[in-house]
Amino acid sequence: MNPVHQIQRRFRRRTRPGAAPGAVVTDPEASPPRLKIFAYGPEELEEFELAGPEEIAPLREKYPVLWLDVAGLGDAGTIRRVGELFGFHPLALEDVVNTHQRPKFEDYVDYCFMVLRMLSPGENIETEQLGLFWGERFVVSFQERPGDCLDPVRHRIRNARGHIRALGADYLAYALIDVVIDAYFPRLEKTGALLDELEDEITSSPQPDAMGRILELKRILLMLRRAIWPLRDEIAKLSREPHPLVSDQTRIFLRDCYDHTVQIIDLIESSREICADLRDYYLSVVNNRMSEVMKVLTIIATIFIPLGFIAGVYGMNFDPNVSPWNMPLLRWPFGYPLIMGLMGALAGGMMVFFWRRGWLR
Repeated sequence: MNPVHQIQRRFRRRTRPGAAPGAVVTDPEASPPRLKIFAYGPEELEEFELAGPEEIAPLREKYPVLWLDVAGLGDAGTIRRVGELFGFHPLALEDVVNTHQRPKFEDYVDYCFMVLRMLSPGENIETEQLGLFWGERFVVSFQERPGDCLDPVRHRIRNARGHIRALGADYLAYALIDVVIDAYFPRLEKTGALLDELEDEITSSPQPDAMGRILELKRILLMLRRAIWPLRDEIAKLSREPHPLVSDQTRIFLRDCYDHTVQIIDLIESSREICADLRDYYLSVVNNRMSEVMKVLTIIATIFIPLGFIAGVYGMNFDPNVSPWNMPLLRWPFGYPLIMGLMGALAGGMMVFFWRRGWLR
């Protein structure tokens, strides 16, 4: 069983200490940005990929809601140009390209900016940063690379499911936040199943790598906790305090997001406690098995100590021709059977004694 593949733990800030605030410095290894548009209203929808940011301007006033999804942060010029078209503050764009940000919410009067940690698709359990802007008629999302967990929202827009096409940009922002949060539940269920399997394995036959897998699962849970804990506080503010860019109807839905974050945190904390218990359980099982092995070896050694003493005595090189007291049994015809019988009786008597004491059960 291999519970995890690899967790990214690198931290690299690309702006130098003392650099001017608002500097947009991208990672040279990052994916080139792909700009995709969802422009829609209750009755109309346009979905296409843009060749460049200049195609955004004609769509700004044409549709009630415009969602620009930027997948990839490898081109600083494109990110700056998108920020200029929507009027985003340079400090917010700096947070977009520095993908080590803690989940947070910032109010820039004309628009809102939120940073979330989104679980990456695939088998690797890791998170990537999602920068989310929304204003009166637009939503702009920045993610580190193509491939995400946002397809349920795209499907709802394409098929006009629910209220998403009838409501504004704030509801779309809620839907994106909600799907990012809900994506944690399947991963936590998988982690819980791995913990159950690990517990069964430790009980039946603990393997030497069990401790390493327990620690790896603990690191995963710590990573998920860091991703969701601060988000809970920011969503609580949005759902409780009135905001001009968040309607009362959307704030009711945001309360459901808050409930989900609380549930996720409870699951994470419970799993972390199980990890700690499994670590102690593994050490206890290993120590008990070691004690059983030491008990068996001690019993074997205890049985052979008197046998070795007898064999040592009768293996000494005394000459019986010099004195009748020098190894008298060497010349007796039944000397060897007597000694072997004595040693067998002694070993058998000790085994019976150990059994009655309960040491062999």
